[in-house]
Amino acid sequence: MDLRKVKTLIDLVQQSDITELEIQEGEERVRISRGHAGGAPQMVAPTLYQAMPAEAVAPVDAVSTEPVLPEGHVLKSPMVGSFYRSASPGGKPFVDVGQAVKAGDTVCIIEAMKLLNEIECDHDGIIKEILVENGQPVEYGQPLVVIV
Repeated sequence: MDLRKVKTLIDLVQQSDITELEIQEGEERVRISRGHAGGAPQMVAPTLYQAMPAEAVAPVDAVSTEPVLPEGHVLKSPMVGSFYRSASPGGKPFVDVGQAVKAGDTVCIIEAMKLLNEIECDHDGIIKEILVENGQPVEYGQPLVVIV
């Protein structure tokens, strides 16, 4: 979605009495809502939900509030965008599980605002786990890859 369009939507929310506006164009979705105390509108990142079978849902008292951290060095996303394992669709991935990497090697690409940003490894080691699916949206600071 065009950044100018998002700015226009924010201005419309500020100038009106509405408290929330949600727009979807294709796969892109933007939700703008006012703070409860009449604050400035804020943009909320889209959330993807996946239905789970009833037997897979854990009881509320069994859910841990602490995130599970994988063993090893975790390479985190430096930006919000879309995660890609290769330079082109159907291309060879930059890294695979079990592959040795050195600091400075390209691990993935994150597309943000139609710009392709190569994400480099910041640690020598072996790729233990790739935590993000190809084409999946990622948040700032989200774990991408585990290196041991």
